[in-house]
Amino acid sequence: MSIYLWVIIAYLLVLTGMNFWKSRQVKNKDDMMLAGRSLSLTKMVFTLICTWIGSGTFIAGAEFAAKAGWSALWQPVGAWIGIIIIYFLASKIRTFGQYTVGDILEVRYGPVARIFGAIAIIISFTVIVSYQFKAGGFILNVITDGKVSVNQGMFMAALFVILFTAIGGMVAVANTDLPNGIIIMVSTVVATPLVMMTAGSWHKIQSILPASHFQVFSSAFGGNPYLKIPAIGLSGLLLLLGVQSMYQKFYSAKTPAEAKQAAGLWVIGTMIVETVVIIMAVYASAYLWKPIQAGTIDPAAVILEAARKMVPLPVGVLLLGAATAVVISTGMNYLLSPTTTIMHDLIGRFGKGKEQNNDGNKKAGVLQQKILIIIVGIAAFLMAWRMQSVLESAYFAYTIYGVAITPALLAALISKKVTHTAGLISIVLGTLVTVFFKLAGYIWPAIMVPLNNPNGDPFGIPIIYPALLISLGSLVVISFFTKAPEPEVIEKFFPENS
Repeated sequence: MSIYLWVIIAYLLVLTGMNFWKSRQVKNKDDMMLAGRSLSLTKMVFTLICTWIGSGTFIAGAEFAAKAGWSALWQPVGAWIGIIIIYFLASKIRTFGQYTVGDILEVRYGPVARIFGAIAIIISFTVIVSYQFKAGGFILNVITDGKVSVNQGMFMAALFVILFTAIGGMVAVANTDLPNGIIIMVSTVVATPLVMMTAGSWHKIQSILPASHFQVFSSAFGGNPYLKIPAIGLSGLLLLLGVQSMYQKFYSAKTPAEAKQAAGLWVIGTMIVETVVIIMAVYASAYLWKPIQAGTIDPAAVILEAARKMVPLPVGVLLLGAATAVVISTGMNYLLSPTTTIMHDLIGRFGKGKEQNNDGNKKAGVLQQKILIIIVGIAAFLMAWRMQSVLESAYFAYTIYGVAITPALLAALISKKVTHTAGLISIVLGTLVTVFFKLAGYIWPAIMVPLNNPNGDPFGIPIIYPALLISLGSLVVISFFTKAPEPEVIEKFFPENS
């Protein structure tokens, strides 16, 4: 058996033991969902990094770079802009201090907004979890030279993610993210110059890769690159600005000040990791260009192949450990979040008897969420089984969340004028329009570009543009013709003016 596999299994077993130990801290809903609102600054920084740096970076980003070259930098640029904006909102998010983004949506737009927000979160986050499982399958398949199939690897990845999340909720997530975040930062920074040296000079990779890999909008990417490539970056921006997993982390911080400090350091860490991963992927694509062209290496696996073939063994082990860490950490974060939504926004808010404060019901609620984690995890695994492209799946998940939740959520936090009706209609239309256009690829494949490809774009226009236009338009236009928010609602978001 490969030494890479032995090291990764040993690391996962250590994490398992650590999570069983930490799970003793989980006594109630606050512990399960928000780690008792007690995360230190260090844990906050690394758990934020691990929440965002997932297989969307290591696998989807690598696939993007292998197909489009330096145009792949559009993918993380959107996230960087989003993190900078979040920095200025972090302390306000922590001050509001609830459990989910549904709490914000209901206070500002009413209970129906909470329900539709929950639907968008559950759909998009389950898809995100599913491609973490797919990425885990890629990793185990590569490091065992095919002895473990992608589907077998997916099962193993799903097993660990579901187990870790069910054991300890946010307590397990945050404590797992600390060592994982350190490994991700160290391995990517150390490996990148070694991969570049192995691949050769800038002139050498220019002579190997097609000219389209050096375009701002790669013409080799398919469809209309001037629309599609920025759309991928825009989807990342919109997801990050409203993603519930991040808001849960801010709610988990000890104080609003520490939440803001953590967001500032998160900006720096994310920029470094996402930039060096794209650089590695482009140089590795040049080194592996012939097998990629021949179809013997999947473009999504170029970082994994680089870890085995382009760097010394210790660095390769560390880099594959980082790839495993992002799958585990991101899978845990996005598996915990939709189950928190189901428990808090649906069962807790609308269920019979709602939530009580006695210890018996607190323990029952923790058990319920653990069962939900298993159910949603199984659903994500079944999605992963049918998945073709991690990149396309990531793009859809980012889009539905970004257009359904983010515009109304940000408007609630920064605008006093957006109305109850406008926010509700924006959330509903954003969800329905995105799902409709996605289904159109299967119902009317002839309208898709590339032709008859359900992962293409209707009439060559990426889904995010019409969906975002409708979502934002609803907020702006309907706010002009509907009743302004009540002063007591505004006071909850802008207490300084009360």
